[in-house]
Amino acid sequence: MTGDGKDGSFEARLDELRDAAAREGKVDAPGVRAAGGPLPAAGGPLPPSSAPRATRLNGAPGYYGRPVLKPPVWTWEIPVYFFVGGLAGGCAILAWAAQVAAPEAVLVRTALWLALGGTAASAVLLILDLGRPMRFLYMLRVFKWRSPMSVGVWVLTVFGGALALALAGMELARAEIAGGLAPVLLAAGLWTAAPLGALVATYTGVLIGATAVPAWNLHRTTLPIHFGIAGLGSAAAVLELLGFPSPALGLVGLAASVGETLVGLSVEVSRHGTEDRALREGRAGILLRGAGVLAGPASLVLRLSGMEAAAAVSFLVGALVSRFGWIEAGRASARDPGAALSRYSG
Repeated sequence: MTGDGKDGSFEARLDELRDAAAREGKVDAPGVRAAGGPLPAAGGPLPPSSAPRATRLNGAPGYYGRPVLKPPVWTWEIPVYFFVGGLAGGCAILAWAAQVAAPEAVLVRTALWLALGGTAASAVLLILDLGRPMRFLYMLRVFKWRSPMSVGVWVLTVFGGALALALAGMELARAEIAGGLAPVLLAAGLWTAAPLGALVATYTGVLIGATAVPAWNLHRTTLPIHFGIAGLGSAAAVLELLGFPSPALGLVGLAASVGETLVGLSVEVSRHGTEDRALREGRAGILLRGAGVLAGPASLVLRLSGMEAAAAVSFLVGALVSRFGWIEAGRASARDPGAALSRYSG
């Protein structure tokens, strides 16, 4: 019996399975797949992004045309927030490194202002996504250490306070006010903002990796590293474009380009078939691969050729586009029943 539902074979196969269960207490033979049932075969094509409820999934009618997982509903604010937050975190790290290694007041001040501006923009983007400002404040009522979103909101808030403290110290020292208090404020702010900046730049990768979306969950270890490298490289690129052609910044940019190249190769090599095919197919595949080339090999070649400004622009564009690519990949992966069933059916 094939159990395909034709000429009564479907019902006959069910009767055989019931008899076997009654006799032996278990059934080892394959079951049946109901035509139009909610379990489409794994390995079929990705459903189109605009598929209506009644659209056939993987060549057979889906479960009322709905995917197994609920696709992310985030709009443009979230990928831009991922990028701006990573940039802010990277700027804080570079400000701390510049102050510790070779104090250069103009560079440190510029990096801190960029970090604070990026933090403020991140809060605005989160509020736009949440819909109302009070919802952002509600998230600060309770600290949930097991929730990446709760941790992220708290870290972003404290991070902004540390940046403001460091900038207050710098401005007081610049105006020669407060005497010995100014360096204390600067040091306290910088040494607090730097590790928090690392968290701000990487926690968004943890956030999406901790979901049930197959393409995200499969790369939950790579995503924080990828986002952190992109944030640090973006910070160095912006500072270079603002007129700080420091050899140290160039070295950071070079390391970030190498890191993004290795991350792209890792994602390409460690394929998981159906489970993360959204990273390579459709609009998400185009965005991610294009972004990977811009932030990785293209920026690396440009930098090695002595074209630092072009390399910085290439890296920034790639880092921004990659955030949109990962969000689009999450939508496509969640809409793909084969990916979810391959990932979680075992």
